[in-house]
Amino acid sequence: MTLSNRRKSAITYRADITPRRRLGLGWVFKAVLSLVVLGLVAGLVGGAFVWRWAFHDLPELPSSAVALWEVRRESSVTLTGMGGERLVVRGPRYERPVLLAELPAHVPQAFLAIEDRRFYDHDGVDRRGLARAVMVNIRAGSTVQGGSTLTMQLVKNLILSPERTVRRKLQEIRIALALENLLSKDEILELYLNRVYLGERAYGIEAAAQTYFAKSATELTVAEAAILAALPKAPSRLAPTDNLDAARARAEDVLQAMLDAEYIDPLTYLSAVTMPAELMQADGASYDSAVFGHVFDAAVAEAEAALGGPLPPVVTIQVAIDPQLQIAAHNAVTSIMDAEGPGRDAGEAALTALDMTGRVRAMVGGRNYRDSQFNRATQAERQPGSAFKPVVFAAGFEAGMDPATTFRDRPIDIEGWTPENYGGGFRGMVTIADALKRSINTIAALAGAEVGPPAVAEMAERLGITSELAVVPALSLGAGETRLIDMTAVYGAFANDGRRTDPVLVTEIRDARGDLLWAAPEPAPGHQVIDQAQARWMSTMLQSVVIDGTGTRARLRGHTAAGKTGTSQNSRDAWFVGYTGHLTAGVWVGNDDDTPTDSVTGGQLPAQIWQRFMTQAHDGLAPRPLAAPAPRRRSAREESLAAFYSDLSARFDAILEEPSR
Repeated sequence: MTLSNRRKSAITYRADITPRRRLGLGWVFKAVLSLVVLGLVAGLVGGAFVWRWAFHDLPELPSSAVALWEVRRESSVTLTGMGGERLVVRGPRYERPVLLAELPAHVPQAFLAIEDRRFYDHDGVDRRGLARAVMVNIRAGSTVQGGSTLTMQLVKNLILSPERTVRRKLQEIRIALALENLLSKDEILELYLNRVYLGERAYGIEAAAQTYFAKSATELTVAEAAILAALPKAPSRLAPTDNLDAARARAEDVLQAMLDAEYIDPLTYLSAVTMPAELMQADGASYDSAVFGHVFDAAVAEAEAALGGPLPPVVTIQVAIDPQLQIAAHNAVTSIMDAEGPGRDAGEAALTALDMTGRVRAMVGGRNYRDSQFNRATQAERQPGSAFKPVVFAAGFEAGMDPATTFRDRPIDIEGWTPENYGGGFRGMVTIADALKRSINTIAALAGAEVGPPAVAEMAERLGITSELAVVPALSLGAGETRLIDMTAVYGAFANDGRRTDPVLVTEIRDARGDLLWAAPEPAPGHQVIDQAQARWMSTMLQSVVIDGTGTRARLRGHTAAGKTGTSQNSRDAWFVGYTGHLTAGVWVGNDDDTPTDSVTGGQLPAQIWQRFMTQAHDGLAPRPLAAPAPRRRSAREESLAAFYSDLSARFDAILEEPSR
């Protein structure tokens, strides 16, 4: 075979095999390419599936730090007293936010040491810690560690559900990364410390510090901070109020972690371990709903009226209530009513106390809030009886009368109304001053008839009565219905030289961040509603009632008091309202169903309750004289002459009333 033939043959051979080689290599290439493509497609499809599976219902991260402070808060109302002390909390306990700059360094360090020591080094996800947690869980065969950073815990608490699944963990990671882009590290730590749940319905370190140690978080010791930092792991199980030993054991772990992180030195560690934190219950923790329940409801209603609508989900309402006076008022009501009420067929009582600026310092709406939420101090309208007479005589003073003005105490008929005196009998010529002291009905009725029922009703409204009163002659004897808090305010005007100061219960309303939503106006002297001199006339007369009139059971040792008794028809309502230079207080006793008591008068149970409360309220206070002068005491000769002429006048009236023979 020639060379050319061999080449031709070789060429022909290659021609035979080359196409086959191309076909084989191309098939392999295409197969591999197809697998790669299929893998990519599968990866994309699988990734899309996983993405959709993990994040299709991903909650949105609030767009601002302010929104994060408010998110997922349960409804909670905190009532605080005049000094800021906590009185009642309904719902979870939240306190004012505490800034990092306000806290001792060991407080945040305690949480960082045990919860997230690398907090300032990661971007929201501690990959090293997460990998370690995965390995621990694989070896254990169950979820032992979560690998969550402090940021992830915050996300879980504020945004995500509590389920422990891979899907939720992926969501936690993604939102934590986003949160770190939204807030600074200090802002995240601050938010965490103020929102973390620490047992006993306390959210945030301030609430927990107050709950467990009766102090602000700004005053926490190292040992106390360790106790609080121990709680996020199991806040209910480790709550020191329920399991102090377990809480202290976990706190030792916290202290060891702080030592390892060099947040504290060995001496501080030993001191905190050997002298663990002691619980201390705040005074406010003992405040009972039976004592403060009616105040709480009244404050919520007043706060809603002030804001013009429903309260925010988390709100703090400060009231003018003095907790010690409130407790004294509650004790005075319950002790006397428990001892004497059943024997006198008297089931209920109420008390209000105002200072000279109208601030409500005590309010007892009933004997026990748990038994009845109806507030008899602010909601009930009852007949004040003779406690209304100062209003009538105040109208008379404006019409030209004075305390020495005399009327004849005798049987009268005013438009078919024939009022009688308590106990019967008549005294002849009597001054307005004596008529008020002895609570003579006919004299008040005659004075009211002379000025006219419209003038009496107008005076009542001007002094502070908010109820709509029937403009009839019987109004002069307290036939109209009014509220206890209004009657107390009326007497406050007499105590204040004729200046009216409306009752103020709520002084401030603040939201969850402590921002002021509303504040009551600053205390003021009030506006003049009756002449100062006439108010002092009344105040002098009311002192006589307590000194030797119908209100002698209300006398106070070492303090000048003025006041008036009141009893409605058939003894359905009994009142005593009075004041000193410090406080004005009113007491009502009766039955909710308006049934008569067993002849209870205002000079009995109400005056006794008033006297017991005011005695305790004035304990340690220096006497403060009233602006009005004390009544001039008549000599024995003057009393004898007055009695003689009164008796002579009554006899003369009786002769005139005899039918002619």
